[in-house]
Amino acid sequence: MNTPVNVCVVGAGLMGHGIAQTFAQAGHAIFLFDVDKNTLELAPLLIEKNLRQMGIDPKPVLDNIELCSDIASAVFSTDFIIEAITENLWLKQALFSSLAELAPSHAILASNTSVIPITDIGEKLSDKVRSRLVGTHWWNPPHLIPLVEIIKTSFTDDAVFETTFDLILSLGKQPVKVFQDVPGFIGNRLQHAMWREALYLVSTGVCDAETIDLVVKNSFGMRMPFLGPMENADLVGLKLIQQVHQFIFPHLCNEQSPRPMIEDLIKQGFLGMESGKGLQNWPPEKAENVRKNLSNRLIDSLKAK
Repeated sequence: MNTPVNVCVVGAGLMGHGIAQTFAQAGHAIFLFDVDKNTLELAPLLIEKNLRQMGIDPKPVLDNIELCSDIASAVFSTDFIIEAITENLWLKQALFSSLAELAPSHAILASNTSVIPITDIGEKLSDKVRSRLVGTHWWNPPHLIPLVEIIKTSFTDDAVFETTFDLILSLGKQPVKVFQDVPGFIGNRLQHAMWREALYLVSTGVCDAETIDLVVKNSFGMRMPFLGPMENADLVGLKLIQQVHQFIFPHLCNEQSPRPMIEDLIKQGFLGMESGKGLQNWPPEKAENVRKNLSNRLIDSLKAK
């Protein structure tokens, strides 16, 4: 889909401004809305910073973005709407109920939730509106990470699913089709399965948090951009995989709730980089270096493709 469309992004925060940037870079007209005035006004500055870091002239991109303080005017003439608000089911349900009344009847409604089933988000909508509801799970930072998961519910119209896939593909992203609306979709189920085991190893004293990162970044993590887990399994051979799984699976963490260690850290006010401490200590300079290095590495990897 190379024809420019009118796109509304609801939520200009962590994910929303990067999603808006991506559509604007592709030449689409963007209406960016947020209930918080400060967040909305900050978005163009963050987008400009992103673009300059990428070596892209910000002006043509920013010219495609209109800031909106009123949601009715933001969605009035849109063809595609992406919700990028906080991960709260009730708030998302209320938002989409409003969008169903305010947006054009042809507009595709998409949610950027990372874990909440799209079916649950659309529970209060009529079947006709639910046929236009689809999941588009972007990854942080959305202007740099290629993957976008396109999630189909049992209500989603096939044409809506395919149109959304084609639109995201036209942005230069790597969309993938998720045919069953399972919690966490694909990527987060894989990612958090590893995190569950990592937190188990740390909380039981097998190693510290820094060691977890060193192990991942200096072993299998180095292969992952070039060799996915399914390719790796076939590379080493399924007989060996079966033998390893027979031995190790009984010893892996399979707890159904978050580790108490995380709750204890939160109670102490240790929330991660934002508070200066989480699983590790994060002085401001160290935290900023991680963010900066991540962006630079992602930009370099995209240029190398």
